[in-house]
Amino acid sequence: MSTTVTDEQIRALASTAKPYSLALLQWGPERGMDGADAIELEHQRRMVSLRAEGVIAILCPVASDTVAGVAIMTVPAEEAAEIMAGDPCVRAGMMRCEVHPCHGFPGDALPV
Repeated sequence: MSTTVTDEQIRALASTAKPYSLALLQWGPERGMDGADAIELEHQRRMVSLRAEGVIAILCPVASDTVAGVAIMTVPAEEAAEIMAGDPCVRAGMMRCEVHPCHGFPGDALPV
């Protein structure tokens, strides 16, 4: 790390933090079940729709045999957990979802 960050900069950034929810999707035991491709397509459609509606701020599919994806959600953790419990892949046992409250900094974005 070559960038120097002052205590004042840390406090200024921390003061802008807002609550979000982190949804961590992991592959479940039914990942390879019959009809999995169609169920996963519906999962993808739902996640992209939630992103378009602003419920998901950042959506990151993960190329892994264990982790399926990560989403930063703009709703409280309890609501995010309810939303994710209705996901087609979660309902089918293809994925498990953990939701954790977190904080983020409005305006942060993935580089283009």
